[in-house]
Amino acid sequence: MYSHTIQLSSLFPSSSSCLPSQASTTKSSLKVVHRHSACSGLSSGKASAPDHADILRRDQARVESIRLALSNSFRDRIRPSQTTDLPAKHGSTVGTGNYIVTIGIGTPKNDLSLIFDTGSDLTWIQCMPCRTCYPQKEPIFNPSSSSSYSNISCSSPVCASLRGQGIFSNCSAASNCIYGTVYGDKSITVGNLATEKFTLTSSDVFDGVNFGCGRINQGKFRGMAGLLGLGRGKLSFPSQTAKKYNNLFSYCLPSSARYTGHLTFGSAGVSNSVQYTPISSVSDTTFYGISIVGITVGDKQLEIPPTVFSSQSAIIDSGTVISRLPPKAYEALRSAFKERMSNYTATTSPSSVMDTCYDFTGLEEITIPSISFSFSGGTVVKLDLAGILYVFDVSQVCLAFASNGDTTLPTIFGNVQQKTLQVVYDNAGGRIGFAPNGCS
Repeated sequence: MYSHTIQLSSLFPSSSSCLPSQASTTKSSLKVVHRHSACSGLSSGKASAPDHADILRRDQARVESIRLALSNSFRDRIRPSQTTDLPAKHGSTVGTGNYIVTIGIGTPKNDLSLIFDTGSDLTWIQCMPCRTCYPQKEPIFNPSSSSSYSNISCSSPVCASLRGQGIFSNCSAASNCIYGTVYGDKSITVGNLATEKFTLTSSDVFDGVNFGCGRINQGKFRGMAGLLGLGRGKLSFPSQTAKKYNNLFSYCLPSSARYTGHLTFGSAGVSNSVQYTPISSVSDTTFYGISIVGITVGDKQLEIPPTVFSSQSAIIDSGTVISRLPPKAYEALRSAFKERMSNYTATTSPSSVMDTCYDFTGLEEITIPSISFSFSGGTVVKLDLAGILYVFDVSQVCLAFASNGDTTLPTIFGNVQQKTLQVVYDNAGGRIGFAPNGCS
């Protein structure tokens, strides 16, 4: 199939109810849900309207921070066999278009909502007593009430390794290790580096996980207790749990706010139809590098010179909303998409990020060309319809891609394009995998 023909109403699913995916009802499964939906529990059981302007503004800030991280000119940047499924919730107002899961921390355990982020290594939560904390859904974690909490000392090798991983550390004022991280949108967390018990499910419990107990926390994480770092560095949660899960995890991001997805640690549940592409090297060891080699719109492979993609870094990122493409690649994609959408009414974009939008007012049915990405190793990934369009309202539906603007910015395969796919991060095998229908 070279196109998607759908009822226009399907682009605006009711978000007043929550329909769990099949994956989120299986054993040792935790949900991934949309921040603005009834699924999240963050809005008193009612869906809240996303502020698209704010989401896209934060998205641009994240893209800029990734550019700095990969440029090598910002080396002192302070940044952010078994299976366990954590449901992923789409937390659009937190950072950017991020997704959240619930994890038990401490003894007795406190169930806390965390953003999960493949572009960060350090896991952290807000802790009492707070010097500065933003509002969050659950009670703020109090380490003095947990029998398994322990501060990490300045003499620990873990403390000594922070700066080498782009995280600020300070030991001048105390014997306990102090960490600090500043994100691209100026959000910050500062506090004690510590160890604690993490409970994913009743059978997936980890003692002594290194994490940040944040006493000063400011910025765009409102509602969330903190962040789960899924990057490639030594401090990341997949690296710390590698003995059990072999440094492998996968997720599916739901198609809309009405549904849930999942975050799964370990190889169980990985689709038999998954296709893999090698993880490519990038200058920052947190990120997952990929190699895009081509794009197809409908039945036409776009004529994009290979050097357009190979001349700059490319990553896959759970926290970037809209995929960023090299200017020549984006122009070819936009041109081919417009050609196949010529029967529809073009309109101005409400955002500076996207520039190709349509007014579908009065229509019952629309036909959208399919889009596929080709990666190194022969892997071809066909995007779900939810991965092609960004919907503001019926009169403003946009092609969900953007140009980098110049060739110094990295190519980013963002989370809109990943919707409904099973995305597998196999660190041990040095590869990223994709399979369709990942949430069902």
